Amino acid sequence: MKLLHFISRIIVGLVFIFSGFVKGIDPLGMAYRLEDYFIAWGAEWMMPLALVLSILLSTMEFVMGVVVLFNLKPRVNAWLLMGIMTFFTILTFFDAIYNPVPDCGCFGDAITLTNWQTFYKNLVLMGFTVLLFIWRKKTRDLFGNLFSYGTALISALLFVGLSIYCYRHLPLIDFMEWKVGNKMYVEHPEPVRYYLTYRNKFTGETKEYLSPDYPYNDSVWMSQWEFVDQRVEDPNTFLGHDLQILDAEGNDYTETFIRNPDFQFLLVAWDLEKADNEALEKMVGFAALAESDGYGFIALTSSLQPEIDSLKAALGLNYDFFLADDIALKTMVRANPGLLVLKDGVVIDKWHFNNFPEYPEFRQEHLTRLTP
Repeated sequence: MKLLHFISRIIVGLVFIFSGFVKGIDPLGMAYRLEDYFIAWGAEWMMPLALVLSILLSTMEFVMGVVVLFNLKPRVNAWLLMGIMTFFTILTFFDAIYNPVPDCGCFGDAITLTNWQTFYKNLVLMGFTVLLFIWRKKTRDLFGNLFSYGTALISALLFVGLSIYCYRHLPLIDFMEWKVGNKMYVEHPEPVRYYLTYRNKFTGETKEYLSPDYPYNDSVWMSQWEFVDQRVEDPNTFLGHDLQILDAEGNDYTETFIRNPDFQFLLVAWDLEKADNEALEKMVGFAALAESDGYGFIALTSSLQPEIDSLKAALGLNYDFFLADDIALKTMVRANPGLLVLKDGVVIDKWHFNNFPEYPEFRQEHLTRLTP
C-alpha cells in the first residue's frame, strides 16, 4: 500500500509539474489557447484576462505538482487535488464530446493530444488521485506548517517570475515549428499520395487504390463500384508551417522569402494596433543597414492595408509590409513585434522586441560566423 501510494504521488506530482512548466514558460501560447476557448464559449468579454489566467493556471498546476511530489500537507493537498482533478476531468469530458477547440493545450505545445486523449489521461490521473485522497489520513506530515506553506509560496512566486520573464523575452524552450535550427522547407519533396476507397454496390466489398491506379475508364467497373472515401499520405518528413506571405494584390511570395539563400529578416507584427511602436521604429535603421549589405528585410502582419499605410506614414517606416495569417504569425515568435532571421530556409535566430539587437551587434555575432 505504501509503495502504491508512493508511485501515485510521484506520477501525479511529475505530471502536474511538467504540465505547468511547459505552459508557464510560454504564457502567450497558453493565453492564445484560452482565447480560443473564450470565443468558442461566447465569452469574448474575458479576452483581456487571458494572459493573467494563463500565468495563474500554469502556476497553480506547477505548485500543486510540487506539493504532491514532496507530500507537503497531505491532508490539505488531497482535497485540493481532488477538486482540481474532478473539475478538469468533467471539463475535458465535455471537450471530447463537443470539441470546441481541437487541442486543449494541457501540455502546451510540447505534446499535442486530442481531446479524447486528454480525457483518458485525466481518467488515469483521477485513479491515482482517488488513491491519494483515500490514504490522506494515513500519510504522515513530515514537515511543519512554516516549511510546507513557505515552500508552496516560494515556488509560486518564483514560477510567476519565470512566466513573466518568458513573456517579456521569449520562452526558455521553443516547442514551435519556427524554433532556431529548423529548416522550413524540403529540398527534394516526394509527391503526395492519394488513396481512394471504393465499395461494390452488390457485395459491399471495399477496396483501396492508389490514385490514379484504379479502373476509372472501365464503364462496367464504374457501374458496379461507388466512391466511399479518400486518404492522403504525405511522405515528406517536413517540420511544416502554415505561413503564406502575400503582397497587397494577393501575389504569393512565400517561397521567395523562405528559400532565400542569403540572410532574410522577417519582422513579425501580427497586430499593428497592439504592436510596440518604439520597436517598429527601431527597425528602420536596422532594415536600412541590412539592405545596404544586400540582405532581405520585410515585415509581416495580419492588419489591413489602410492600417499599414497609416502606421508607416506616422512612424516613418521604410521597410515593406506583406500580409500573413495572424495564427501563423503567432506561432513564429511570441512577441508583437518579434524578429527572425533565416538563411536558406533555416531559422538562424529570433528575438523579442525587448531584445532587438543593433545591426553591428548582429553582424559581429552572426554574419562573421556564418558568412562563408
